[in-house]
Amino acid sequence: MTSSDEQGPVPVTGAKDRVYRSPAGLAGGVLLLGLVGWLGVDAIVAGEGRTPWLALAALILLVPLVTAFTLRPAVYAGDDRMRVRNPFRLVVLPWGQVASLRSGYSNEVVAESGRKFQLWAIPVSLRARKRAARRQDRVAADQAAEREGRPRRRRGGFGGPAGFGGGLSSYAGPDGSEGPARAESDKIMGELRNLWEARQKEESAQGEVTVRWAWEIVGPAAAGALLLVILLATG
Repeated sequence: MTSSDEQGPVPVTGAKDRVYRSPAGLAGGVLLLGLVGWLGVDAIVAGEGRTPWLALAALILLVPLVTAFTLRPAVYAGDDRMRVRNPFRLVVLPWGQVASLRSGYSNEVVAESGRKFQLWAIPVSLRARKRAARRQDRVAADQAAEREGRPRRRRGGFGGPAGFGGGLSSYAGPDGSEGPARAESDKIMGELRNLWEARQKEESAQGEVTVRWAWEIVGPAAAGALLLVILLATG
């Protein structure tokens, strides 16, 4: 699952960037960092011989890597460009340089040059897609039942209009239809496509694609890996 800090229609010029991140990734990152920090600090304080140095090297290596793959990924969507913050790179793509936004087993943006960049902050959940497909099937069954004058199909559960035995499916009818059921990541990709289509021809949305390596992640991780190799080699 992935969340956005803003919802609603495509923002107008001057609106604040939308930020998309993975709540599951953030939660998992915090837990992993807590576990790594607890084990590492305990080994540094209570360890003997070479153990504190090995623990220190492991911390220098693991903390940046865990941060890179869990807390760092984010997608910023503005009026003129999208910024993709992946584990080791920051990619800035003006909307005029975006060729397509693709969804398959992963979500990615394709530049006009043909370069592809994966959107780490918007992971694909096949389970969520299957749930959305089942929900859409129920909506279609309800629509067919309405057209034929039959009662809508009910789902199991409590608290439905008919008492114990479940309420109706989420389809609200022609006047209040919720639209096609989609997984959260697919909804977000739809928002990004709408924004891209609305802004790609604007003069302010032109420019060059820029890619910057996250040396604040790569540097400490490389230093920790080097220190760990030296310690193991000289042990």
